[in-house]
Amino acid sequence: MIQVPHGLIDYISSHDCFYVLGHREPDGDCIGSQLALSSFLKRIGKRVHTLSSGPFTRSEILLYEHRFKDEAPPEKKFERAAAIILDCSSMSRIGQVSETMPKVPVAFIDHHASDEPAGEADYLDRSSPAVTAMVFLLMEAMGQAPTKEEAELLFFGLATDTGFFRHLDEHGAETFRIASLLVEAGASPKRTFQEINGGKTLFSRKLLGEILMRVEPCYGGRLLVSYVTLGDQQRYGMASRDSDFLYQIIMGIAGCEACFVVKQESENQCTVGFRSKDRIDVAAIAGRFGGGGHRLASGLSMQGTVDSVLDCLIQAFEGEFEE
Repeated sequence: MIQVPHGLIDYISSHDCFYVLGHREPDGDCIGSQLALSSFLKRIGKRVHTLSSGPFTRSEILLYEHRFKDEAPPEKKFERAAAIILDCSSMSRIGQVSETMPKVPVAFIDHHASDEPAGEADYLDRSSPAVTAMVFLLMEAMGQAPTKEEAELLFFGLATDTGFFRHLDEHGAETFRIASLLVEAGASPKRTFQEINGGKTLFSRKLLGEILMRVEPCYGGRLLVSYVTLGDQQRYGMASRDSDFLYQIIMGIAGCEACFVVKQESENQCTVGFRSKDRIDVAAIAGRFGGGGHRLASGLSMQGTVDSVLDCLIQAFEGEFEE
């Protein structure tokens, strides 16, 4: 992981009020980093507005929804106000809350691949496992330690984006150092695991079974694909999408190198989640269609039906499995 830029520390020091935003359809890393950073900024004497466009569709983050505003409150002195955007590096991913934002300086803290040039106050680190890890390092660089609540939020986000640390390899020592310090500060791995994985509905498990029944092999089983229909949404509801568990099961199938699942969101709009075991850069594939993310985990939204999107994306993997 890279060092925290001095430009970001100066940026925080030179402003009195912050709008703290994340991407639309937030996950645990986005939520945890926003809330922990907001708490930290308040502790050092800043005014803070914590914003999100939602929707809060993941069951593990529903209890945090009330802590976010869906529009930016006005500030009397905009010259001392600024924005920090976490877990993405483009205003285009913020959602409708961006339409209410005043014209203030913006800094990004993100660990996804991006073609955008970094500004002086931006903290971009593709080697970081989670933005929550970067927020911890920011606190550390400013001579602060997290409170118990901040540690719990940071550990929650870190555990979410690392698949509870199973995605780390031999280069993960710094991540475990951060995790250890968060536990020392009061975070409970046991409680966090239950928060992320518990409380699922019976309908969500039945839907999971249907998605697995539909898995089809492509390219000799090296690519596995499945889908979720509008009928599924009507039958089971979509408030609890066990996407991480689903991808974990699919990627555990012998011979699988990559997978994706198409979810029909409306009559002519789908979202897609990609996963890769190691060699295939699914962020590059998603990027061809306006998506993005990590090399081994990415997503996109595109127009079309389940069938048309499946056909298009299966073709996009052509040539990826050649030796």
